[in-house]
Amino acid sequence: MDLADTGVTLEVDGPRATVSLVRPDTLNAQSPRMWDALRRVGDSLPEAVRVVVVRGEGRAFSAGLDRRLFTVPPGETVDGMPGITSLAGMAEDEADATIASFQAGFSWLRDPARVTVAAVQGHAIGGGFQLALACDLRVVADDVQFCMAEPTLGIVPDLGGTFPLVRAVGYARAVEICLSGRRIGADEALAIGLAQRVVPAGELDKAVEELVAALVTAPAGAARETLGLLSGVADGIDPAGALAAERAAQLRRLRSLAAGEG
Repeated sequence: MDLADTGVTLEVDGPRATVSLVRPDTLNAQSPRMWDALRRVGDSLPEAVRVVVVRGEGRAFSAGLDRRLFTVPPGETVDGMPGITSLAGMAEDEADATIASFQAGFSWLRDPARVTVAAVQGHAIGGGFQLALACDLRVVADDVQFCMAEPTLGIVPDLGGTFPLVRAVGYARAVEICLSGRRIGADEALAIGLAQRVVPAGELDKAVEELVAALVTAPAGAARETLGLLSGVADGIDPAGALAAERAAQLRRLRSLAAGEG
């Protein structure tokens, strides 16, 4: 897969895939081209990949949307892409489909077929915050700064960030985070459930390596089934439905084990 000039790279090493944002000179500012690259990465991952790590190169995870896309005049482009304001001039169906294509770069990270881990340092603003939220787990450096900046800019989070934010911190806290546009540091992120672990910035890579090693301990089939069960509960399945899902998953596992499939 050709990812040249997209600002995204992919490395696959056995059960681990590492997706990196590689525009450090812009603090990994995002663009529609980057979102399309992320979508293609998600579509192309080998079945053997069990853990995906998403990281940013340099001193920030991602400072959000490339600001040039807010200011480019109608009819002009930034790196070959139209500005965000061009969406307002599109027909309803075309604009909806365009935003849906942007969201597809993030939504595959919530597929329970694999565990996804955001390794977050420095700024994770707007689209950067939403990218981190799209992952199942977030390991953060002690210099992290989360911020949902979109409402303060007159727009809304539209890359799939509202669902996992409310799921992580609850409705009331999500309201305050989004409408205030304030920064959330490492200690608060850990306390309210935005982060699962905080480490010194120089130890971020090591901490992620340790987590990846732990996450692939369980057999792949058992891990996938368990992720599916937990995801269903988190998404609001009722208790009776959760019990039924557990029964069905267990039967699939037992039959796989009896057949020698592991």
